[in-house]
Amino acid sequence: MAPGSFAASDRRVPGATSLDILAAARDSEAGIAERQRRRLAALLQAAQGAPLYRRLLRGRDLDSLPLEALPVMDKTRLMAHFDDGLTDPGITLHGLREFCADAAGIGRPYEGRCWAWESSGSTGQPGLFVHDEAAMAVYDALEATRRHTPRPWDRLFDPFGLAERYAFVGVIDGHFASVVTVRRLSRIYPWLASQWRCFSILQPTAALVAQLNEFAPTVLATYPTAAVLLACEAQCGRLAARPREVWTGGETLSAAMRKRIEQAFDASLLDSYGASEFLPIAWECGQGRLHVNADWVILEAVDARHRPVPAGRLSHTTLLTNLANHLQPLVRFDIGDRIVLGGEHCPCGSSLPVIRVQGRSDDMLVVAGRDGAPVTLLPLALSTVLEDKAGVFAFQLRQTGPCRLRLLLGPGAPHTVADMARCRQVLADHAASSGAAALEIAVEVAESLPLGRSGKLKRIVTAPAARHGLRVSG
Repeated sequence: MAPGSFAASDRRVPGATSLDILAAARDSEAGIAERQRRRLAALLQAAQGAPLYRRLLRGRDLDSLPLEALPVMDKTRLMAHFDDGLTDPGITLHGLREFCADAAGIGRPYEGRCWAWESSGSTGQPGLFVHDEAAMAVYDALEATRRHTPRPWDRLFDPFGLAERYAFVGVIDGHFASVVTVRRLSRIYPWLASQWRCFSILQPTAALVAQLNEFAPTVLATYPTAAVLLACEAQCGRLAARPREVWTGGETLSAAMRKRIEQAFDASLLDSYGASEFLPIAWECGQGRLHVNADWVILEAVDARHRPVPAGRLSHTTLLTNLANHLQPLVRFDIGDRIVLGGEHCPCGSSLPVIRVQGRSDDMLVVAGRDGAPVTLLPLALSTVLEDKAGVFAFQLRQTGPCRLRLLLGPGAPHTVADMARCRQVLADHAASSGAAALEIAVEVAESLPLGRSGKLKRIVTAPAARHGLRVSG
């Protein structure tokens, strides 16, 4: 086929795609690898329709070209060469930006050509991603067939979920992947419109709680930090709604957060892992493990020099190759997440690889050390000590100087004098055990915590100016 055309045989046949996804869920590792090989060759064939890739792939045998032979792509380069990275010359960055500036278009295709959404910019620069109709069919089929069902008897008598009421809590006035997906499905299937409701996370908590109480969702879909906030509202008696399932994604979910949410709602929690670059990267099985949809997306766990790390080791970053989207080829795209990939067999029996995600949104804090050398405080460790030892989930910890931290406690967080003293102490103890000099730690109560453009909360934050005077190697 000509470069840029739909090269894979099942591109336009959603039914065949769904059947293949069902079969792959129980296939062997070799079978999944063969699907990857075939779809990668088809993707590279289609990618020749984009000027950016045409030059790169000219004269190469695409059927045998190893993925590792291709260069790494990142968001900065993608946005700098946006138009040249598309296989449809009728789509332009200028046109897409105008489209995404209008909230009325959320959930509608761009000029009937594609679906588009923005990324939150958690790595420093917002991105813009476009997906063709065949890719959306793959995403839909993966979500529909691989999501674990914690209430099988309910699904037996209501296989299409007609009795459910789904509440999505997030940013709903921007072209972000989650809200675009919800509104797109509501337009495709009008009968879903009365069952799916979107609620703004940016409004006052009291207003959000009142709206959820009125709607009484049976399924709540939101970010982990927002779910914790609502769990606190439930425990305080203000949120009467009691969903039977909570779906989380978009942020790292810790074990302590999961326990708090499940206990508050007495509900099953299903976590997932996705990105603007590929919506359903991984799904949670009945054993509570995340499995990569490796038949349609390739993840590479790599070090800082983009070399593969051994299975079971924490990566410095992650490279993603989207095998479903031929409109905006994403090949070895650096998504910035730190993951642990493979090295674990799941009792559920699936050969799809297990993944653990640390995420990317929080900063590492570099503070002064007792011996004069700077000390790095990892965000995961800081979050863990606040959750496990102080019982605090709604917070933002800011570094304001080489030896100064400021902890903001949000709505629902314990904030008595004793609570604030305990927060200060557990942070000081952790920093001291890490070799940091004595830190000045201020603890304050905030009516609300600052959210990012897509509604996600960055809990550990630093500014370059806060490190002034510290000589950080590397």
